[in-house]
Amino acid sequence: MSKAGFGGAVTAALALALAFRLAGAAARPMHHDEANQAVKFGELLETGDYRYDRNDHHGPTLYYLTLPAAWARGQATLASLDERTLRAVPALFGAGLILLLVPLARGLGRPAAAAAAMLAAVSPLLVYYSRFYIQESLFACFSLACLAAVGRFAERPSRAAALCAGWCAGLAYATKETSILLLPAVAAAALLARGSAERDGSVQPAPAGDRRARRSAAALGLAAAAATAFVFFSSIFKYPGGLLESVRAFGTYAARGAGAGPHVQPFGYYARMLAFSSSGGLVWSEGLILGLAAAGMIASSRRTPGAGAGFWPRYVALYSLIAFLAFSAVPYKTPWNAVPFHAGFVIMAGVGAAAVLEWLRPRMLKAVALLALAAAAAQLGVQSWRASFTYSADPRNPYVYAHTVPDFLRLVQRVRDVAARSPEGVRTPVKVVAGPYEQWPLPWYLRGMTRVGYWTRAADADPLDEAPLIVASQEHADEVGAALGDRYVQEFYGLRPEVVLTLFVERSAWDRLIAARAGAP
Repeated sequence: MSKAGFGGAVTAALALALAFRLAGAAARPMHHDEANQAVKFGELLETGDYRYDRNDHHGPTLYYLTLPAAWARGQATLASLDERTLRAVPALFGAGLILLLVPLARGLGRPAAAAAAMLAAVSPLLVYYSRFYIQESLFACFSLACLAAVGRFAERPSRAAALCAGWCAGLAYATKETSILLLPAVAAAALLARGSAERDGSVQPAPAGDRRARRSAAALGLAAAAATAFVFFSSIFKYPGGLLESVRAFGTYAARGAGAGPHVQPFGYYARMLAFSSSGGLVWSEGLILGLAAAGMIASSRRTPGAGAGFWPRYVALYSLIAFLAFSAVPYKTPWNAVPFHAGFVIMAGVGAAAVLEWLRPRMLKAVALLALAAAAAQLGVQSWRASFTYSADPRNPYVYAHTVPDFLRLVQRVRDVAARSPEGVRTPVKVVAGPYEQWPLPWYLRGMTRVGYWTRAADADPLDEAPLIVASQEHADEVGAALGDRYVQEFYGLRPEVVLTLFVERSAWDRLIAARAGAP
């Protein structure tokens, strides 16, 4: 493939990726995790202050890297933020995975990198979670950037490669605690691939002098990683203890990862989710990517020159497998945790596509195979459209996980309508009585109202009737209803599948709403 052809393919893939990730960013209701992150970012935006919490919220890079997006749109408060600003950040980093394939093309080959770019643009999993205001897209981007830099260092050691690898590793570490799984996977894959390449002669063993220089450069890279992580975890030098807190966080997340809970899944959870799932007449599969990735891994194991052979395909294959096995071994599983290692599978799928086309000698067979691959990739694009637009909050979508249902937006609109017709407007009191899990994503959606209170027990919110609007979870609805009597109208709204919230509206406020809708003066 010529440079011009490769550049055109990557540009087309990037444009497609951006279209899938940025279009209709505000259409899907905010997941409670997104809302939690958004409110945390709002504190940084308004006060300029951030402090790492090792019990929640993950690392700080997401928040600091959202600041330019908010400033660019003239948003300086939590109330002024919107979903488009927030979700644009992971969308851009998700599309940025495609740009990382440009430097990888030297080792993987242009056809493999071009095929991987197109598959990354339309992969349903990668597209879906690039539209979420969570850490995963940034984490995958920084991890793959680290992969590329470490690979360059393993192949041809230099201080520049070590510094780049350290910087990217520091960013990955400052993004999410599961870097404790991915970064060792990168290092182990580099060592194994380098040793394998030396044995088959595709890479020459380093002389003793080079080994000493390599150790010195590696130490420099580790220092760069620590310095980068320190800058973020210390809130840009405000809280120096933040980096130590990040180390302590591993105990917290190790307990969650190994302990019992609603997120515990069997070893094969990720493999089944990606290979095939069916619910309510909808079928989902990234089998094309997995099948091509398997072909790429087979090609990478060959000792003879050809598409897929050599250090780089072997290195990416080992990283993808090690990361996949590590994440599968951890009992705690959520669909978005598959994003970083699945990005590796996508790259190997590009290697597999190039290898398959090379294996097919007759031009007619190549043409048929190319058309079949294009059709299969188009089908992935159809799945991405369904996942991210048509069924973006539907539990039949395998990537939907405890998601906010669209009915919840009716509750939010009802609260806003009642407040708009209240003499106090946005200062209309609202009381929320629910467990922490049932309170979210209300703090995000009611961010423009200034007198919203949250309680986990009805007794702590007394007197309840001081507020014309009260939201209660199922656990507390009967108690709240008994305390209010017939002075309030009750309405019921979905929050998540099988989770219902009750909205209590004081009768005078209800009457004003009804009168306004009837056109009464």
